[in-house]
Parts: sequence; structure tokens; C-alpha cells
Amino acid sequence: MPINAPLTKERFNGHSMVAPLDRVLVCSPRTAGWNESDHAAKWQELGFHRAPNFATAQSQHDALCRELKSAGAELIELPPTPALSLDAVYTHDASLPTDYGLLVMRPGKPNRLPEGPHHAAFCETLHIPTLGTITSPATTEAGDILWLDSKTLFVGHGYRTNAAGIQQLRNLLAPHNIEVISAPLPYGPGPSACLHLMSLISLLDQRTALVDLPWLAVETVELLKSRGFKFIEIDPSERDTLACNVLALGNNRLLAIEANPKTNARLRHAGFDLRTFPGNELCINGSGGPTCLTRPLLRT
Repeated sequence: MPINAPLTKERFNGHSMVAPLDRVLVCSPRTAGWNESDHAAKWQELGFHRAPNFATAQSQHDALCRELKSAGAELIELPPTPALSLDAVYTHDASLPTDYGLLVMRPGKPNRLPEGPHHAAFCETLHIPTLGTITSPATTEAGDILWLDSKTLFVGHGYRTNAAGIQQLRNLLAPHNIEVISAPLPYGPGPSACLHLMSLISLLDQRTALVDLPWLAVETVELLKSRGFKFIEIDPSERDTLACNVLALGNNRLLAIEANPKTNARLRHAGFDLRTFPGNELCINGSGGPTCLTRPLLRT
């Protein structure tokens, strides 16, 4: 995978989760230390369901990357550093690109704190400047953040993103006339689990959302409806296998994991071109689907 691609007119942007995916940052299990015994031994404290199988996870990540390449995306591998934990494979959470530069997140999960600065330092080498950095006591994870349109950021308020983090996002984006709306998240499995806003919503195109409807707050549902979104509901039997975590590739194309045939059938029936890859080890074990595994840097 290329680390330093040749300069083009546009190197980065943000503000859309559904436009065609052109450049994406990924972090393989190898880079995140899944093959290192000292890293892998911490699986329980990190909330994984079982000890990770590196070979299987790496194979599944390779399959993910093949699908991204076939969709026309340029892949960029995050360089390794000893500070990364197993969770670093879920590259989406530690940074948020905007049209004006990178917002460096401060994750609510302590082992993930080194990821944001690492993203920022590496993105500088890709000619992506830093727009701002979330600082203590604020916490933010990009898995809680949705661009509803180019001027509206929808941010889940829960155990990973707190009120101070949402306010810092407002302060950083206000000069660019971007509205930041807070979305309350349910208690769900509790503070030790990974429940992001994007665990409950995936945007599929500019007006369609895949949702876990019973777990969404009423005000979230009403706000999305008021903005013209229509819903496709996941099959509730597939909630625990991350059925709601689907990556939009643009132009009606989606990427999902194989483990959710009922929900995937609903998406195909709705007219989407759905591609899948195996994710039982890479995704379900660590509670991070295809959106979590990718940090889009450019959509056009």
C-alpha cells in the first residue's frame, strides 16, 4: 500500500460519509500488534470477546482491503508505533478529517489516547494539516460523529464522547459555520462496552440511513425524519454481529460483513450494490465493523 502518494489537486476533505471513497487510511492487525504476545494478552481488558487470532484477522483485513481497492479507493497504511493497542485497527475513531484539516480526537478509552497524535503526525506527511485537537477533560471518538450534510455534524453523547468534547467540537468548527448537534446515546451494555452513535446508524446515501431503531433516542429519530431521511431497519437478531455497521463506498455501493445475511438482504432489496467480506475475527471479536476499520481521507 502506498505511504506517500503523488500530490494531487485535492488531498483531503470531510463533510460527507456517502460520496465516492477515494483515499482511506487503514491499520492492519499486524501494524496494531495482534501478532505480538504482549499486545494480544490484553484482549480481555480491552473488551474483546476472546483472544485474537492474528492469522485469521489479518486475512480478513486483506479481504477488506481488496474490496476497498476494487471500489477504486487508494489505501494508505498507518505506520506502526509501540504505543498502539489492538484497538488501533479501528482507525475511524482517532481522527476526523474536515475540509479545513484534521480534528484530532481524544478517545474515551484510555488505551487509545496515543492514536490521535499518531494520526495527526502521519497525516502531516500526507499534506493534511491539523485544524484542532480535543484536550482534557474532553473526550471524543469519531465513531460517535456523523456528517448529516456539509454544514451539520451530529455527535453522539455517551461514554466515549462527553459534553465537554462536543463543546470543543463546536468551538473548533464555529468559525467555519458548521452546526454541531448533540445526540443522546442509550446506556446500552454499559460503560465498558463500545456503543457509538455509528453502532446505531450508518448513512447509506444522502437521504437513507440503516438504523437499529429501538435503540435510537426519539429526538434523534425525529431530527433525521425532519431532514428527509428514510430508514432501513436492521434485523434485530443481527444486532450483536454489527449489522448496523455498513460502509458507504459511494454511487449506491456498500461494504458489509458476511455475518448478517438478513440485514444484507434488506439492503440489496432496497437496490444497493452490497459487497461483503468475512469479519467474525476482525470485526465481531473487537466490536468494530467496516466503517470502524476505515478512516476516509477523501471522498469526491
